[in-house]
Amino acid sequence: MNVLVFHIGPERYALPLAAVLRVLPAARPKTLPGAPGYVAGLLDLHGEPVPVIDLSRLAGSPADAVRYDTRILLVDLPVAGQLRRLGLQAERVAGVEALADAPLDPGVLAAPWLGAVARGAAGGMLQLIEPAHLLAPDVAALLFGASGEAA
Repeated sequence: MNVLVFHIGPERYALPLAAVLRVLPAARPKTLPGAPGYVAGLLDLHGEPVPVIDLSRLAGSPADAVRYDTRILLVDLPVAGQLRRLGLQAERVAGVEALADAPLDPGVLAAPWLGAVARGAAGGMLQLIEPAHLLAPDVAALLFGASGEAA
């Protein structure tokens, strides 16, 4: 499986490449008052409002300064019976890497958005991200409303 590798602090994380719709340069989203601290805001993507999650803040790390290699990764999530677009702000995006083996463990129960750990073909461990489990139901309702439309 090919994955897109990025960092949260010193650790390497990966998102299945098949889950990534587009990779965008970093942008300053519109702040959403009342949203959890890890919600960076709303991105205007050609007239479509797309909520953006800061993966570093979601993981409990302080938000890193936006760097030349910070990107917004667009993924689709199942929300209220339909697929909704979500942006993931990722630091130090390193590129595409193949996994050397099958994932080593089932993931982290306390953080369902963290999937299995795997070894990258270039060496080193990668913590996989499970896009479908990124948002708790109450946060999904806040960002997309009951109808699934972005806030």
